[in-house]
Amino acid sequence: MSREQRGPNEKLGAVLALAGISNAGLARRVNDLGAQRGLTLRYDKTSVARWVSKGMVPQGAAPHLIAAAIGQKLGRPVPLHEIGLADADPAPEVGLAFPRDVGQAVKSATELYRLDLAGRRAGAGGIWQSLAGSFAVSAYATPASRWLITPADSSVARDPGPSEGSGAPLKVGHSDVQKLREAAEDARRWDSKYGGGDWRSSMVPECLRVEAAPLLLGSYSDEVGRALFGASAELTRLAGWMAFDTGQQEAAQRYYIQALRLARAAADVPLGGYVLASMSLQATYRGFGDEGVDLAQAALERNRGLATARTMSFFRLVEARAHARAGDAPAAGAALKAAEGWLERARDGDNDPSWLGFYSYDRFAADAAECYRDLKAPREVRRFTEQALSKPTEEFVRSHGLRLVVSAVAELESGNLDAACEQGVRAVEVAGRISSARTTEYVRDLLHRLEPYGDEPRVVELRERARPLLMAPA
Repeated sequence: MSREQRGPNEKLGAVLALAGISNAGLARRVNDLGAQRGLTLRYDKTSVARWVSKGMVPQGAAPHLIAAAIGQKLGRPVPLHEIGLADADPAPEVGLAFPRDVGQAVKSATELYRLDLAGRRAGAGGIWQSLAGSFAVSAYATPASRWLITPADSSVARDPGPSEGSGAPLKVGHSDVQKLREAAEDARRWDSKYGGGDWRSSMVPECLRVEAAPLLLGSYSDEVGRALFGASAELTRLAGWMAFDTGQQEAAQRYYIQALRLARAAADVPLGGYVLASMSLQATYRGFGDEGVDLAQAALERNRGLATARTMSFFRLVEARAHARAGDAPAAGAALKAAEGWLERARDGDNDPSWLGFYSYDRFAADAAECYRDLKAPREVRRFTEQALSKPTEEFVRSHGLRLVVSAVAELESGNLDAACEQGVRAVEVAGRISSARTTEYVRDLLHRLEPYGDEPRVVELRERARPLLMAPA
């Protein structure tokens, strides 16, 4: 369905020419982005011609998909008004700003929290459905640079007074902050065991809206405020990580930016580094290895002399992942060696942050295996995967599933088809127990690699076992 504007959409035509996208190319990109979100779209070059020459405006999520498709080609966000579609359910820009002022930072974060609930009320997929595919790695440039320049605000005490709301503002204490920290700890366990799409994990945005937002808008001292911003940053980063795990890259990006801003208000440099590491992993996963390196190195530089050895090890590991995706084997190897060195220096008595509880040598080995997978070194993949799988645990179910897929890829590249299929079957079984689009994509990638052996009985069996998983709604 579409409706007609007055005359041609010259803005859309001009931006398409700037991006070098043909009518058929745009239609294909929009259909593909829609498919990623579970939408069946059948636009063609004639559809695009109507949008440009007759000013037809497609309904639903299509305008945002058009902007996302063009933005991916240009390497930057494309707002709807730039392509003449701003009057078609405009997507808010909330969550993308990194305000210098603390008060504006509170406003930016709480607006994002409210948007998520509004999106859930809006129908299937809500606002995040309409923003499908709008991730742009360039949106991380300003937040990262501002955090590097000023990683901590001078004061965050807040006394809004009755003029900012009805009656006296909420007085925030340490007990309120502790509740948020406990919620974050629970959410981390849920996410690792059940995946970011599980109903337990989906409660995190609701916690931000109902619990964190009123506290951030309340009254607090500088000491309490720092703790409040830190706890809110942890929860916000978790919301971003869960969105990332379920394939909602656009939502994850907004949560990450706000988490970094809140970490700055908390004067918690290691936590800020952790958010940057999460941004780096997302950029790397999306294929932006060089930008992933920049984000990981930003986390490292600011944390020298501040973070614990285990924390520095994790940052170097994330850097290695980005180098490997960028195809730089020497740099990836050097980063892995440094990460292992930092991990060897870590001691049980170190004051490691609670959010790093997942990181052990098993996790190091698992990510090292993925580095060598990207570098096409199956012998090293097998070596590290064997270490990563040596201690399976029910606590980190999703991680175990991902490791099984990586192991299957290593076996396949080593010429061991039966072993690859055996590991693939185990991975599918694990993936079926959790709600994680990322794990499903790993399985899909394995099946793609197995296509040359499609007629082999073990491959046929694996494909059949995976069919319910791949056909399940996102």
